[in-house]
Amino acid sequence: MNEKAPISRQQQKSQETRERIFQAAKRILQKQGYEQLSIKNICEEAGVSNGSFYHHFKTKDDLLSYYIEDQPKIEPDLLELPGSVEGVKEGIIQVYMNYVKYCRELGVEFVAEYYDTKNQALNASSRMERPYPIVTVQTYVEKAIEAGVVNLNVSISEFTTDIRMIVIGNVFEWCVKHGDADFEGNMSRSLGKYLDATLMSGMAEI
Repeated sequence: MNEKAPISRQQQKSQETRERIFQAAKRILQKQGYEQLSIKNICEEAGVSNGSFYHHFKTKDDLLSYYIEDQPKIEPDLLELPGSVEGVKEGIIQVYMNYVKYCRELGVEFVAEYYDTKNQALNASSRMERPYPIVTVQTYVEKAIEAGVVNLNVSISEFTTDIRMIVIGNVFEWCVKHGDADFEGNMSRSLGKYLDATLMSGMAEI
């Protein structure tokens, strides 16, 4: 069994600083809102220099995106090549159940402030990197198509765009109701209906 090498003291210090910056941003968001989330305010709240901030993050939106999108990853074994259309659907929904769990851990106040129209990290057309969940889903579906397990009746770009909008809609519903919504149930049901309409059996179910 391969064990992870222990991190150095410098790496540990870097992780601690990154976390301190994030916690500072989270406190500002929860108490004062997105409008007050400036790099100056974050650094003052965290007790770090501007240089330290820019060492870890490019912008304040980059900071928020790092934490909301670089969520704990699903174990690769759980997303191995599925043997059926139903398996593909279950895998996709599992990715977003993981996302729902992480949103709950961050808290509805934080997530609500992140999903602000001023946050350019949400603008898919201007982003340099795509978020983990949708990249994972696209890779997963492409692998299943190549193996002949499923077919799509839309293009892969339309598929991932539709899923992104469904997910954002469910997150918004949860936020606008201040957490008083069936987050898991709504996400699973709406994704399931969309997947039923777009994923078809391929030629070679395993």
